[in-house]
Amino acid sequence: MIKVALEGVEFFAYHGFYPEEQLLGTRFFVDIAVNFTTESTLRDDKISNTVDYEVLYQIIKEEMAHPRKLIETVVQAILDKVTAQFPFINNAEVTLKKMHPAVGGPVNNSAVTISYHKD
Repeated sequence: MIKVALEGVEFFAYHGFYPEEQLLGTRFFVDIAVNFTTESTLRDDKISNTVDYEVLYQIIKEEMAHPRKLIETVVQAILDKVTAQFPFINNAEVTLKKMHPAVGGPVNNSAVTISYHKD
């Protein structure tokens, strides 16, 4: 089993349930990890034999650019695109952290994690 991951990918984005959150924006951090097996050998040194983390980054960047009310929706959209782009992935996990959410008191971050497991 091979694992490819990006950790602490930072964005300024406009996700939030409240209109002011979508107007003002805040910082978000994304972690993604995917697991897969490959039919080929990694000794071939070909990017096609693995999950290209630059592609993972671009997928995350595209989804973070679309404001949504729920961060759960953002995470699911990222997972959907990643598994469509790399259908050989066996498992994936995406965590999205919203820094300093508006909850009425000091909170470092809120977080949502969604896991994917191929049937």
